[in-house]
Amino acid sequence: MSGASGRVLVVDDNRVIRQLIRVNLELEGFEVVTAADGAECLDVVRQVQPDVVTLDVVMPRLDGLRTAALLRDDPRTSRIPLAIISACTQYEVDRGVAAGVDAFLAKPFEPAELVRIVRRLMRRETGEGPPSVDGRHGAGRAGSATG
Repeated sequence: MSGASGRVLVVDDNRVIRQLIRVNLELEGFEVVTAADGAECLDVVRQVQPDVVTLDVVMPRLDGLRTAALLRDDPRTSRIPLAIISACTQYEVDRGVAAGVDAFLAKPFEPAELVRIVRRLMRRETGEGPPSVDGRHGAGRAGSATG
């Protein structure tokens, strides 16, 4: 466990899915921290300083789309790449893009696809690769760092 691959915060209210995502990422060398919903995610995100956050949409207390928007609005977390792992209905994708989500993975997902998306977002975070943005919300974010 060198931790060199990066740290992922996995947010899902379903314990089985949290474990499934955790195991698949840990097998690839990622360090994984989990949270059971958006409210817990906001509590732990600043402590663990993840390189990528994965979010389920439908969760109690605070859903994934509102969590994504809150993470984007906070200067301390606004640059963390976010991936939605959910049913990925058109509504969820549209709302997710508007909230600044970087990637979407539909459940049930292929483990290899999960790993590929997290790796791609990690590269974006470390500045190694170009951002994987569809151009719709890339430009507007640049001027949002006030003070």
